[in-house]
Amino acid sequence: MTRISYAVAGVVLAATLGVVAYAQQPAPTQPPFATMKVEGTDNVYIFRGGTHQSMFVVTSDGVIATDPIGYGRPQMVQTYVDEIRKVTNQPIKYLIYSHHHFDHIAGGKPFKDAGAKVIAHKRAKERLVMVQDPHTVIPDETFDKTKNIKLGGTTVELTYVGLNHSDSTIVMRLPKEKVLFAVDFINVGTFPGRGMIDSYPVEWEDSLKRVMAMSWDTLIPGHPGAPGGRLGTKDDVQTMLTLLQDASAAVKAEAQNGGCWDRVEKELKLPKYEKMPGYEAGLPMVLRRYCGLWGRGT
Repeated sequence: MTRISYAVAGVVLAATLGVVAYAQQPAPTQPPFATMKVEGTDNVYIFRGGTHQSMFVVTSDGVIATDPIGYGRPQMVQTYVDEIRKVTNQPIKYLIYSHHHFDHIAGGKPFKDAGAKVIAHKRAKERLVMVQDPHTVIPDETFDKTKNIKLGGTTVELTYVGLNHSDSTIVMRLPKEKVLFAVDFINVGTFPGRGMIDSYPVEWEDSLKRVMAMSWDTLIPGHPGAPGGRLGTKDDVQTMLTLLQDASAAVKAEAQNGGCWDRVEKELKLPKYEKMPGYEAGLPMVLRRYCGLWGRGT
């Protein structure tokens, strides 16, 4: 396989939950999937399917893969497995779920068929057992706070960082490579949107602070970053934290004066972020979630 660096693998639509073109230019086209090696590493890859992406790590003893991203596109999961096979003949030993939401973890059967053990946070398994989605494989193994996976000289640290976008979100850190894989609760260059619906806004801030305190240089997000599908840095985590804090403070002030729901949702703006992709579509969802918090205490 020709190894193409992430930076030059083609233009990826800037998307997390809504895409906005830059400088009124036409949106670039992109292939339905792509596999890219992370620059500065020997064995860390990104598989992108549509506007979702996952990380996989190749070691001398096998492959550690993440999120099968098969929701609504089951054929993409087999494509993901096939793409791994193009990189290495090593067996796929592990499939790790970032959290319990189907758009990232549905469709894992091809990984199970390949012999992978599925690992997730204990709350993710609890949710999946409860809802019994026929397209989502139940985890084989769970953990509570931390778990290390060591394979072929590579270590992947799994850490539960608390409530945020979900109650089951973990981050995956490669300490040697200084790479972090984090999904949905850290936007890279885009404004949050639908992911706010069932989130935990106050605790979300704490989880971002925990991520900031970790040792890493490169962030692989669960959706391509903007602009150009870029990867993230700690500056993006700080931007996300500041955005949530700004939105929280603005809505709180209005809520205490009876502004929730209608006045806030119809009139409140966050002009500091208006040029961020996804702002127009995402703002009502952000405002509504914070109205739930500061207007109803939920």
